Amino acid sequence: MLAVLTEPRFADKAVAQIWAELLDEGVYLASQSTMYRLLREQGLVRERRRLAAHPAHVKPELVAHQPNDVWSWDITRLPGPTRGTFYQLYVMLDIFSRYPVGWRLEAAEDAAIAERWMAGLITAHGRPKAIHADRGSAMTSKNVAQLLVDLGVQRSHSRPRVSNDNPYSEAQFKTLKYRFDFPEQFSSIEHAHAWCTDFFDYYRHEHRHAALGLHTPASVYFGTAGQIQLQRAQVLAAAYAANPTRFGRPPTPPPMPTAAWINPPTPQALIAST
Repeated sequence: MLAVLTEPRFADKAVAQIWAELLDEGVYLASQSTMYRLLREQGLVRERRRLAAHPAHVKPELVAHQPNDVWSWDITRLPGPTRGTFYQLYVMLDIFSRYPVGWRLEAAEDAAIAERWMAGLITAHGRPKAIHADRGSAMTSKNVAQLLVDLGVQRSHSRPRVSNDNPYSEAQFKTLKYRFDFPEQFSSIEHAHAWCTDFFDYYRHEHRHAALGLHTPASVYFGTAGQIQLQRAQVLAAAYAANPTRFGRPPTPPPMPTAAWINPPTPQALIAST
């Protein structure tokens, strides 16, 4: 019976199929339960259905030690004047400084637009070592992928449904949409463009970011933060000298960043790499 059940023609068929096929050929060997018992004793019972196989998505791990090491980009929707109408806001961030190296507003998400936009940003600001994004259609398009290959830029993507894999873009969009004057809807794409122009001017040059030691993205990106840090230290030292009893210890400015990570390795991995 085992020899029949393991014939090549039955190798990928369920027991019920084998039993019925043999029966139609005028052969009765045993009940289906007996066939199952025999195959189970030989370790030959297994899931025969083709299961959905999804490739494992690698956890992205990137580090920036200075501006233009790693950029991160994403697209968010801005509400238009009517229900169901949205404008697409493309934003590219330098993750070390949080400086938006570029943004643009479009009526729709488009891979060709994204490709031309990114090529222009690299021409204007220089080539980063890596560009990170989520898995939107424009981000994973052949246009963008080929551009980065041609330019020798490492391409990195978030894992599906893991928002923490793109924290810098997510945080910047939250700052944008929680701003006090963010409209419930924009009356036109021109209105949205004008509002974004004002916002990004503020975000680059006035917004003092906690993770940057309360420096602006522009001052960190363009390298003026170091001098500002020295001036802050001098002001605090003078305040301490004038009235030391006001302070428990000499005050110092908030520290500036030394690195920006997308998914830093575990402490064990960091120790192993040193």
